[in-house]
Amino acid sequence: MSEVKAPEGILCTKSHEYILKEENVYKIGITDHAVEQLGDIVFVELPEVGAKFEKGDVFGTIESVKAASELYIPISGIVAEVNETLAGEPELINNSTYKSGWLIKIEADETDAEKELKEAMEYEDYINDIEE
Repeated sequence: MSEVKAPEGILCTKSHEYILKEENVYKIGITDHAVEQLGDIVFVELPEVGAKFEKGDVFGTIESVKAASELYIPISGIVAEVNETLAGEPELINNSTYKSGWLIKIEADETDAEKELKEAMEYEDYINDIEE
């Protein structure tokens, strides 16, 4: 596990995406653990603003020198913003997954969508359990 400190209030999925509530939207990205597992990220395919997703849908693809992986939306909603900078600089995810390496921002349909997600400490315990 890297020494990157997850931001306060972050929630994570078992498929290694995170959400972070920012006012009326949720910022979504991949966890530092996912970044470590993928290695150098070389390409990201993300949806258009206005696209609607149901929780668990594939919303994009991320490719690294090691593998390509699908990205799963942790909550239902409509894409409010896409991190366009990643098209030309996908390595921002490696350098700063929680700050400049976020993927999309979504307006959530559900207020209780966070219930199934894990807080950062629970997620770290989950990662430690699957790595043993």
